Formats: sequence, structure tokens, C-alpha cells
Amino acid sequence: MGRWTLDDIPWDRFDRGKLDPEIVRIVKAASLVEYNGGAYAHHLCRIFDDDPDFQQGARRWGREEIQHGEALARWAEIADPTFDFEAAFKRFQAGYAVDFDSDRSRRGSRSGEMIARCMVEVGTSSYYTALHEAVEEPVLKQICRHIAADEIRHYKLFYRNLTRCLERERVGFWKRLRVAAGRIMESEDDELAYAYYAANEFERPYDRDYFRRAYARRAYALCRPHHVAHGMTMIFKAVGLSPYGMLARAATRLAWRVMRTRAIRLARSAA
Repeated sequence: MGRWTLDDIPWDRFDRGKLDPEIVRIVKAASLVEYNGGAYAHHLCRIFDDDPDFQQGARRWGREEIQHGEALARWAEIADPTFDFEAAFKRFQAGYAVDFDSDRSRRGSRSGEMIARCMVEVGTSSYYTALHEAVEEPVLKQICRHIAADEIRHYKLFYRNLTRCLERERVGFWKRLRVAAGRIMESEDDELAYAYYAANEFERPYDRDYFRRAYARRAYALCRPHHVAHGMTMIFKAVGLSPYGMLARAATRLAWRVMRTRAIRLARSAA
């Protein structure tokens, strides 16, 4: 799928009769996280300050992430006229502060930074694919289709740069695996939890564990085995393992069981 703009979205096809209130809540949160992509792009350009080619790609990535946020925010404001994206984003920025001006990667190396970014794109490409397949509202369905395709391209951008970094840095398999696993574990950190809070329930005090579970319960419910298989293929490739061997298939089965068990437990605790 080629590049797209907000004008390519069929906003006039919005169908209020096909809204799912639970989906609206996680879309609000996602709009804040996506819109913050410009700050991450600035951070990447600081880390790769001597690499103008990658900086160009990172800035384009950042602009596309911002557009994702704009599209999701516009849809959310139509779906819920009480949602004020600008105010929610200010709350999110105020409560979730990261030093995006730093020129040092938290991952210990440029290769580690690219592995971490690959893991993010694994999650987002799978998430928006699952959301596209799950929703019935036609405008959101189209938005998610565009975003999922973008996230695959973004993974390829970071993976290409990872291969270049590995030519200059000695980062072994176990280090790559630790960085990947660490970034996957961070998917349940404060970023998504605070985004959910800032977008939906900001009147009450922030409770990290409560809002982490509130977001995860709704997001995990969308996941299906083929989404996990798609993600594991990309993870294995990024850490340097064969994405199609017996180990990959076993890891996929295990990951699906873990995710399914987690989804069931979250649903039961909410009930």
C-alpha cells in the first residue's frame, strides 16, 4: 500500500451504529501514543547524529506516526464528541515524561536501539491488523488497514538499519535477545497505561496497575493465533534466528497460550 493522507479516509462513511465503546476507549489511548512519534524520531536523529540517510528515514517515520495519531484522534472525536484530543495529549505529555533530547540509547548501542524499535513495530503491526479485522465501523477499519501497512514498512526501515549497525558493532545473539525481550516486557509499562488514563479516566487518581490492566484487557481480546505467528516471525528475524524453523513454531504456540491465558485472566478479573 502506498503513502496516504487524512484526505484518503472516507470520513463520510462513519457509521455510529457499528461503534464498540470498548474499542473507542483503546483508540483514544492509541491516538496519544502514535502522535508522540515525532518526539521519538527526534531522539533517533540525536542517536544517529552522523547518519543523514537514516535521519531522513527516521523523520519520515516520525511524520507518519504523527499522522496515525491525527487519524485516530479525528475518528475518536467523531465517535465520542466529548473527547478532546488536544487536552488529552497535554495530560499525556505532562504525566509520561521521557528524555527525548538525549543522544544516548537506553539499549546500550545503536544496534540495540534498532532491535527495540523493531519490537515496537512488531507489536503495532500485529495490533492494528487485529483491530482492522475486529472492528465493524468502516472508517476505523480503513484507518487501521493503512496504519498496519505503514508499521510493516517501519519494521523494514529499522531492520535494514539494524543490519548496517551490526556490521560495525559486536552485538551477539544473547544481547540481541535480551534487548528484544526487555522491550517486549515494556509493552505493559507506563506509556500505554498512562495514555489510557489521560484519554479516558483522568478525573480519578492515576493507578498504574489498574490502567495497565484496563488497556491490556481490551487489547488482548483482539488477538488471534495468526497475529501471534506474524509477530513471532518478525521477532525471530530481528534477533537473528530462523523465523520458519521448529523453534519458531514452538515459540509461537507458547506465546499464543501465554497471551490467551493472560486475556482470559484479565477478562475474569474485570467481571
